[in-house]
Amino acid sequence: MARYYAEFGTAEELPELLEWAAGRELIILGGGSNVLFTKDIDGLVARNALKGIELVDEDEDYVYVRSGAGEVWQEFVEHCIARDWAGVENLSLIPGSVGAAPMQNIGAYGVELKEVFYALEAWHIAEKKAYTFTLNDCAFGYRESVFKRQYRGQFVILNVTFRLAKKPVFRTEYGAIKQELERMGVQELSIRAVSAAVTAIRRSKLPDPAVIGNAGSFFKNPTITDEQFDVLQAEYMDIVGYHNNGTDTTKLAAGWLIEQCGWKGFRRGDAGVHARQALVLVNYGGATGQEIYDLSQEIQASVHEKFGVELEREVNII
Repeated sequence: MARYYAEFGTAEELPELLEWAAGRELIILGGGSNVLFTKDIDGLVARNALKGIELVDEDEDYVYVRSGAGEVWQEFVEHCIARDWAGVENLSLIPGSVGAAPMQNIGAYGVELKEVFYALEAWHIAEKKAYTFTLNDCAFGYRESVFKRQYRGQFVILNVTFRLAKKPVFRTEYGAIKQELERMGVQELSIRAVSAAVTAIRRSKLPDPAVIGNAGSFFKNPTITDEQFDVLQAEYMDIVGYHNNGTDTTKLAAGWLIEQCGWKGFRRGDAGVHARQALVLVNYGGATGQEIYDLSQEIQASVHEKFGVELEREVNII
C-alpha cells in the first residue's frame, strides 16, 4: 500500500507533482508489470500516464515515431503494425508501458528494443529540466540501461522516439516462430503474421497477469564462459545454451535451470512457480511481495548449488 497515489497526464503536471513529493519517498510507475513490492510505501506512487503517438520524421527507409511514455506497449505495437511500420512485431504482447521499455531494454524472440530505439526525453528530478538521450547515451545491455543502474531514480521518462523500417526484415529464426507460422497456414510473410505468431506463442506459455498475478520472467538468462558451459554440458547433456556470437560466452536458459531443480509447478500457500514456464513466479491471490521474494531467493540458492550458476532477478524489487 502507498500513502499517496497520483497520475500525471501532461509534462507540465510533473514538476508540480515532484515539488509536492519533495522529501517523501517517491516511486514512478509505468504499467507496474515488472515490479515486486515487498513493503508499503510511506510516500507517493505516481503513475506515468503521458499519452500520444505521432510520426515526427521519415526518410526513404525509415519512419521516426514518438510515443508518450505512458502509452501501453502492446497498443503502441498494434499502432505501428496497422501502419506497416516494422521492427517491433517480435516484441508483441510484452506487458508494460512505452516508457519502461528502454529502461529494461525489453527483448523477445531475437529482437531487443535498442535495435529500434532512436532517442528519448527524460525529466531530471533534482535539476528540474529535461534531457535528451540518444542510443549511445542509454548504454543498453541485456535487460539493462543507465536508467536501471547509473541514473536509477533520477529521471522520469517523458517520451520515446523509435526508428522503424518501411521495408521489414523478418526475424523468424528464434524460438518456435517458424513452426507457429506454419501451424497458422501463413503463405505470405508479413509483420502482422509475425506478431500474431509471437502473440500465440506467448499466450500458450505465459500466464495472463489479469488472471493470475505475475511479473513475467522473474530472472535473467545467465551468461557464463564457453569453458564453463562445456563443463556443465559434459554432466548435463540436455542443458540449454546459446553461444553469444563474437564472444567466448554462452547464455543459459534460466527456465531450464530452474525446472531441473524441481521448481516448475511448485506452490507454497499462494506463492508459486508457473506450471508451464518455470521462469515465471506467480501469486495465486494472497501471497505477499516478501513471500514471492523469499521464494526467488530459494530458487537462486538451489540453482547455484546444483549448477554453480548465479541467477539475477529481472524484476525490479521495491
